[in-house]
Amino acid sequence: MGLLVNGEWHTDWYDTKATGGRFERKAPSFRNWITADGSAGPSGTGGFKAEPNRYHLYVSLACPWAHRTMIYRQLKGLDTMISMSVVNAFMGDEGWTFEAGDGVIGDPIHQATRMHQVYTAAMPDYTGRVTVPVIWDKHTNTIVSNESPEIIRMFNSAFDGVGAIPGDFCPPELLAEIDELNDFIYPNINNGVYRAGFATTEAAYNDAVADVFNGLDTLEARLDKQRYLTGNAITEADWRLFTTLVRFDAVYVGHFKCNLRRIVDYPNLWGYLKDLYQVPGVAQTVHVEHCKAHYYGSHETINPTLIIPAGPVIDFMQPHHRASVW
Repeated sequence: MGLLVNGEWHTDWYDTKATGGRFERKAPSFRNWITADGSAGPSGTGGFKAEPNRYHLYVSLACPWAHRTMIYRQLKGLDTMISMSVVNAFMGDEGWTFEAGDGVIGDPIHQATRMHQVYTAAMPDYTGRVTVPVIWDKHTNTIVSNESPEIIRMFNSAFDGVGAIPGDFCPPELLAEIDELNDFIYPNINNGVYRAGFATTEAAYNDAVADVFNGLDTLEARLDKQRYLTGNAITEADWRLFTTLVRFDAVYVGHFKCNLRRIVDYPNLWGYLKDLYQVPGVAQTVHVEHCKAHYYGSHETINPTLIIPAGPVIDFMQPHHRASVW
C-alpha cells in the first residue's frame, strides 16, 4: 500500500498492532468543495467554481469509493465536462500506478507514473495515504478533494447550471434519511468488508464479519417493503451501497472471508443489485475482472500465491422483477 511522509514515499502496510488487529481507515486529507458559484462548501476553502473542462478525476476501476464518483460522472453527464485517468489494477510497493495495463488511462496533467506524484504535485510535503478518487483543479493546480462521499455530492448538483443532466440523488426532503442510512451502511457494510478482510486477529475478524451480515440482513428486510432504500426512487444511499454489493460475491466472499452468505442468497438484495446495475449507463462503470485482478493480485498478506480465481460467473442482466412488485 505505502504512504507519503513529508513528501517521501514509504512502502509501509497498514499497522493493526496498535488497534488489536482491527483495521482502521484514516480520514481523507483534502476536503474542499466544487460549488456552483465557487463559494466555500461545508469544509475547506472556496475558489472552486463548477466549470466544464476545469477538473480532472483520478480513479481505480477496482476501488468501490472511486466507483461511486464514476457512476455520478456517468449519470449526471459529466463525462463530457470532467476528464478522467484510471490507475493500474495492481497496487504494490509503489501504490497506485499508471503502468500500462487493462483499462489504464494515463495522467495528462502531470504525466505521472505513480499516483503519489499527483499528491506531491499538490502538496510537496504531504504526509498520509495516497488514495483514489481524487478530483484535481487544472486552474489552481491542486487537489480539490479525495473524499468520495463529498465528491459525489458535488457531482450531484454543482454542475447543474452548466449542462449536467437533471436529476437529484440527494433531495432535501430525504437528506436526513439518506444520512442515517449512510451512517449505518458505511461502518457495517462498505468498510465492514475491509475490517473483516484486513483483520489480523480472530476476534477482530469475527466482530467485523458479524457486522457485515447483520447489516445485510437488516437491508434485506428493508427491501422487502420498498424498491429502493428510501422508497421508490434511487438516492445517494443506493449508489453508496451498490459499489460494495456489486463486488461482494466476486471478491469479498472469498478474498475477505465474508462467506456466511452471498448476495445471490438474499432474494431482495440480489434483485435490488440487478435493478441498479441495469440503470442505463451503470453497467459500463462495473469491471468485475479488474476488481478481482486488483484484490487477489495485490494483497499478498491475504493471498500469498496471488492466484486470481476464475469465478464466480454472475449475470447482473437477469430479470430483477423489482419494478413489478411496487
